[in-house]
Amino acid sequence: MNEKPTLNDLAAFTAIIAHRSFRKAAEELGLSPSTLSHMMRGLEARMGVRLLNRTTRSVSPTEAGERLVARLGPALRELDAALEAVDDFRGGPSGTIRINTSSIVIRRLLEKAVPTFLARYPDVALDLVSDGRLIDIVADGFDAGIRLRESVPQDMIAIAFGGPARFITVASPDYIATRGEPLVPQDLSGHDCIRLRMPSGKLYRWEFERRGEEIVVDVSGPLTLDDTELMAKAAASGLGIAYVPQHVAEDYIRQGRLVAVLSDWCPEIDGLCLYYPGHRHVPTGLRAFIDLLKEIDGKLSPYSAGRE
Repeated sequence: MNEKPTLNDLAAFTAIIAHRSFRKAAEELGLSPSTLSHMMRGLEARMGVRLLNRTTRSVSPTEAGERLVARLGPALRELDAALEAVDDFRGGPSGTIRINTSSIVIRRLLEKAVPTFLARYPDVALDLVSDGRLIDIVADGFDAGIRLRESVPQDMIAIAFGGPARFITVASPDYIATRGEPLVPQDLSGHDCIRLRMPSGKLYRWEFERRGEEIVVDVSGPLTLDDTELMAKAAASGLGIAYVPQHVAEDYIRQGRLVAVLSDWCPEIDGLCLYYPGHRHVPTGLRAFIDLLKEIDGKLSPYSAGRE
């Protein structure tokens, strides 16, 4: 190896591995895919070893690439932390804050939190990534995640906001008039239920609890969706009973297009948490975003895209 690779080359390599895609990595880095591909060919030439397996449809690390990225990831994150620590002396938050959460959470944050934050801190950019999967935010290069408390890894520092959450069972008045109202969760076996497919591919089983009695129902029905807002819309159209976050159904309920059923079997649960690793330096921008969430706490309705 005659020439050491540059920091930009190594950062680009880790981005390709994280996304398993030249196109997505190029978008993140603000480069063209052809430029990024040229950079990787140069990196491999300088290191004297092939790092990537390329096909027309995919890209993956070779054994040498796997070994390199395993050592590079922590080193690059530590470098970012060192630079962020110096930023503390600039007098105000700056840089980019990457947060992983679900699309429904992002839609709610866009109503109040995001506009307020960007107006208050013009030197900070928010990179909000919607993902239904529960990922390792550290390994995937995120500063923080937002999930229901029950889904937050135990080794993370979690900041609760927005109050408790609640999942409710809803159907249209016409459906109830035609098919009758379920009085206990077991009655759902005789109904058309709109099922939720999780990002893992599994079908979500509906969870109920009343006075300490817990019931999990593997519902059936002619329609399966992967989005709770679409489920609420389908239920409002009379296609069956849906089990969705209360926030998702509220507008339909106010309009009289949905009614809640089995309400006494749908208690509140712990709501959302913003979480981040405790062993890393917390960027000033992330601290400012946390402070803002605390400031507007109570003005954000509880919500979530689903539970794995």
